[in-house]
Amino acid sequence: MKKLKQKNFKVTAEVVKGMCPTCSQVTTLVGIDTQFYRCMECGGDLEQHVNGKISYLPIMSSRTDGSKLYIKEWK
Repeated sequence: MKKLKQKNFKVTAEVVKGMCPTCSQVTTLVGIDTQFYRCMECGGDLEQHVNGKISYLPIMSSRTDGSKLYIKEWK
């Protein structure tokens, strides 16, 4: 019998506290990637923007019908 080689796999996640613009809650945000986070309250995916302050904005996907996205004012 052949021995299987074991591969070590390490996963790290950045956990921050911030305001989610989707559900308007101060909640825990878990880092998916270096600049993408997921809200633990509503499950919304957010993108981190750093421009003098750190802000989290919802990830908007483009529409297939060609119409423009309308973003309401976030509270």
